Amino acid sequence: MEKLIALLMACVLAWIITPRIVKYSFAWGAVDLPGPRKVHGKVMPRLGGVALYVAFVLPVLLTVQPNHMVYGLLLGATLIMLVGVIDDIRGISPWVKLGGQVIAALSLIPFGVGISFVTNPLNGHIIGLGWWGIPVTLLWVVAVTNAVNLIDGLDGLAGGVSCIAALTIAAVGWTQWKVFGAAGQQEVIILALILAAALVGFLRHNFYPARIFLGDSGAMLLGFVLATMAVMGLMKSIAAVSIFIPPVILGIPLLDVVFAVFRRCRQSRPIFQADREHLHHQLLDLGLSHRQAVLAIYGVSALLGVSAVILNLVTSDQAMVLLVILATATIVSAGKIGLLRSVRRTVGSAPHNSSQHLSKM
Repeated sequence: MEKLIALLMACVLAWIITPRIVKYSFAWGAVDLPGPRKVHGKVMPRLGGVALYVAFVLPVLLTVQPNHMVYGLLLGATLIMLVGVIDDIRGISPWVKLGGQVIAALSLIPFGVGISFVTNPLNGHIIGLGWWGIPVTLLWVVAVTNAVNLIDGLDGLAGGVSCIAALTIAAVGWTQWKVFGAAGQQEVIILALILAAALVGFLRHNFYPARIFLGDSGAMLLGFVLATMAVMGLMKSIAAVSIFIPPVILGIPLLDVVFAVFRRCRQSRPIFQADREHLHHQLLDLGLSHRQAVLAIYGVSALLGVSAVILNLVTSDQAMVLLVILATATIVSAGKIGLLRSVRRTVGSAPHNSSQHLSKM
């Protein structure tokens, strides 16, 4: 009953708090002006991350049994949210923001949140990482934080994809706990469900047509929390395919950032230079409406989520076959959609506060 109350609290808090954050966004100048890369045509508030933070953290503090890793997650989430708020209100350079992300990720290490080993998928042997676990953990957390921030380009897109990812993390954690008897999954399950519940309440105001954007405060918060929960639970499994499960769950944002880096390198452009060639842009160019593009990406995210659960239940050989199928389908689909095209487009320059995603790659 206590867990159910936590989920209800998270959803209701997000639902109630978000409209009030809209007023503060305008008062503090945390707004997103229309621009050449934007799909919205009016000034929009962008401090949604503050509402999500409260709706997630408060139920966790009141209902989740505290331990070092939970405290580490909350500390890191607070730091990353503050970095995002500063960026949403005043604007900071991509390198300063990256530094803030690294500091937030580093704050996890003293609390025991880290990737200490990986399992060789070829022979099942456990490979201890030693001190290498720190840079590997930092790379994973920072990469996912930026990946989720990067796909925040359409109303409800990052929030919905993150909600599906959180539910998948809870489902995989439950199977590892109940089916395989893996310890330490209970906290990850309830944390993931609380995040999903908060997102359900928030999407009431963020889905198309949105009344408020996530902003960097919200998109980075989601990426950070999802990455950290994966480290706390799913990456601690000794199953041979455990190393692949989190990347599959977060496949959409991670692939979008990989394709963005590949595309800009091919075009000899700075990696941090924004463009209009991301997955959601390509779907719009194919003729899908705003809502259709978002729902299509939701569908692919759900399919990847189901695939991640299946990977957790089948044998290693069967999992490898499924991974090959997923990889092949991804490359073919990316080519057909246009993500792999090297199309040179001029990206208009503008001050940070006139472009929601200028520093989001």
